Amino acid sequence: MTLAKADIVETLAKNGFTKKKSIDMVESLLEIIKSNLERSENLLVSGFGKFYVREKAQRVGRNPKTGEEAIVSDRKVVRFKCSPVMRKKMNSK
Repeated sequence: MTLAKADIVETLAKNGFTKKKSIDMVESLLEIIKSNLERSENLLVSGFGKFYVREKAQRVGRNPKTGEEAIVSDRKVVRFKCSPVMRKKMNSK
């Protein structure tokens, strides 16, 4: 199951916030996350996990359809590491 922004907004609205306030809160949170990652700063959410930016070097890749080699340029990617608390919760069920 995929969790969309609208689902998060709906959950907040059911917990006593207005829909407008819920939308503003979700948008603000996502903007904070995006701005930190754009600056390559780590983002730690206690009890949930850590988002961080990792730099990947240029490499030779392969087109899976044709098998032709191509250069994949260097780039930054976002990674997520689950906290031990969250990992324990996920594996307890």
